[in-house]
Formats: sequence, structure tokens, C-alpha cells
Amino acid sequence: MKLKILLGMGLVILTLPLHAQKIKVTEGDIKTLKNESSINIEFTYNDMRVGKFKTEADYVAKKTEEYNKKEAGKGDTWAKSWVSDREERYEPKFVELFTDNSKMKEDKNATYTLIFNTSFTEPGFNIGVMRQNAYIDGEVTIVETKNRNNVIAKLTVSKSPGRDVMGVDFDTGWRISEAYAKAGKSLGKYIK
Repeated sequence: MKLKILLGMGLVILTLPLHAQKIKVTEGDIKTLKNESSINIEFTYNDMRVGKFKTEADYVAKKTEEYNKKEAGKGDTWAKSWVSDREERYEPKFVELFTDNSKMKEDKNATYTLIFNTSFTEPGFNIGVMRQNAYIDGEVTIVETKNRNNVIAKLTVSKSPGRDVMGVDFDTGWRISEAYAKAGKSLGKYIK
């Protein structure tokens, strides 16, 4: 009996983090996409906050300064990666898992465009003995591609988690790319 209770509690504890992400329609209706086989996907980072910082610029300035103090030029290299990781890592992960799970292909000429604006990024950390998972929050706006003023639906994605299953995600970019992968996968399933 005690073993069953312990196993049950263990399962609950293990599944709690898996259900932290939330997707919610805040306006319109996604049923319009029901018969669509393709969608255009775009990304924005307007007014994004990072961690405890009010603006992304404040976060990047602080981290750049810290890394440059440790090693000349390291902060500047990090700052370039902070931006280039979006197009090279985060966005492709999102698109791959979104299209796999929604069964829609990405097409710049599709009838509808999904715009994913990242509003918050928690980069997290992993120093071996202690860690905090990364996560992102975003707003999704689905519009007609040829008439951007025609908004079909708006959704929010809250606390999309990013971490490596094996716990070897020491690279910030890796953790954040996993948060985008999870957001793409979950949003794709939600829309399907």
C-alpha cells in the first residue's frame, strides 16, 4: 500500500512540470485554420523582457559587461550570439515542431500568417549542482497574409519550458531553443 502511494506521488511530481505551459485563445477563432494545409510563420521580439530585467537591452548590456570583464571580447561575442541564435536555433526549432504537429507546411505564400512575438524570456542556468530551467512567454497573432489588418485569432503561450532531459544543458541557447521547440510542438497540436 505504501509503495502504491509513493509511486502515485512520484508520478504526480514528475508530471507537474510537464503541464506548466498554457495556451489560451484571447481573441477570434482558430477554426478558420481547420482546412488549411500551409501557413506562413514569422517571429518578432517586440518589448521582450528578460529574466529580472525590464528590457532586453538592459539584460544584454549587463551580460556583455560581465563576460567582457572575465575575458576581453567574450561579451561582445555573446551579445552577437544572443541575437543570431533566434534565426539560427530558436525559430527553426519552433517551425520544425509546429509543422510536424499541426500537419501544416510552412509557406510564405500561404493564406494565413502566424506571428509569434516573444514577450518574455527566462534564460535559466545550469551550473551542474544547481539549475533553473529556461522558459518563454509569447503572443500569437494569426492574420490574413495579404491583409494584415484582418486578425483571425490571438493566443497566448505561457511558460513554455526549455531544458535538456539529461540535464546537460549548460548552454543558454540550447535551453532557450528547447523552450521554442516545446512552444512550437504544443501550439501545433493545439491548432490541429
